[in-house]
Amino acid sequence: MSVLAGVLALLIGALGGAIGGAVGYNLADGGGSTDTSLGQEQSGNEQPVDLPAGSPARVAQEVLPSVAQLRVDGGQAEGEGSAVALSADGLLLTNNHVVAPAAGGGEITADFQNGREIPVSIVGRAPSFDLAVVRAQGMNDLVPAELGSSRNVVVGQEVLAIGSPLGLSGTVTSGIVSSLDRPVSAGGPETGQDTVLNAIQTDAPINPGNSGGPLVDMQGRVIGINSAIASAGRTGGSIGLGFAIPIDQAERVAQELIADGVANQALLGVTVPVNLPDAGGAPVQEVTSGSAAAEAGIQPGSVITRVDDRVIESGNGLVATIRSYPPRSQVELEVRGAGGDTRTVQVTLGSQPDSPEG
Repeated sequence: MSVLAGVLALLIGALGGAIGGAVGYNLADGGGSTDTSLGQEQSGNEQPVDLPAGSPARVAQEVLPSVAQLRVDGGQAEGEGSAVALSADGLLLTNNHVVAPAAGGGEITADFQNGREIPVSIVGRAPSFDLAVVRAQGMNDLVPAELGSSRNVVVGQEVLAIGSPLGLSGTVTSGIVSSLDRPVSAGGPETGQDTVLNAIQTDAPINPGNSGGPLVDMQGRVIGINSAIASAGRTGGSIGLGFAIPIDQAERVAQELIADGVANQALLGVTVPVNLPDAGGAPVQEVTSGSAAAEAGIQPGSVITRVDDRVIESGNGLVATIRSYPPRSQVELEVRGAGGDTRTVQVTLGSQPDSPEG
């Protein structure tokens, strides 16, 4: 602080003291009562605030009743996360890694915005998608969330992330969609299986505990399920890189879990390296006999560089892209052979159950 700044600070402090003393003296000397705002009836609160449609406040008001905090006690492990309501009778969609600690025996409790605490049971889990459906017991008045479509999501659009980061239920954060089709490894060791998401990337702050909660557009429609974050160092907090499972994929998986307790995933029938830097494609290490890849003549040593209009840069990119398709889908692959020749092949993807047991 400069000498001048110090003098000014002293002067202001002294002046403040003088003013305070004078006011105190005048009030005491007047001997009468003084009007204050304390205890007065507040005006303008007789009617609910009319929030503009499409505003963050309006969207939060509409969606929060459909979001629950999940508290998980698996005996050997505890955790918490978020979930979004699918039906009035208690069906909730969340991440597999949120409820997996209690899958072998444990307790899950859903805390709702109205203060209710409801026991929860697992309906079905899909570890490869990092998704699970659970049911809050004995409910018939839950407000289901409105599901949108991830096909209509564009980079730059405004979104809200809603959930219970660090146990702080009913938390709403805002941001934009910062990228699409981002291959991201998620889940965790408790899932027992590799999980690679073809994710929506957002800069809306997401922290531990947001997992399983909705990412919504400014019409209050769910466009993704918040599932993972990138963090710097050991802080584990948001650095503006959050990832959500596209709702089109999550809705299909949820429907299968509700109907059958298990979901199916598309199968190409190749083994590729994952969690490695971009390599200009997905190098094929092995091809499963009788698979879609084998029938298309794909050989070990070749490189898959495109699936339909999606450019493939790595093994993670191929895994995430194939899993984003429903089983039995027809797709076009661009394959670069070991000799450098490139060809295009049509394949019909296979199907296999995504069993929690692996």
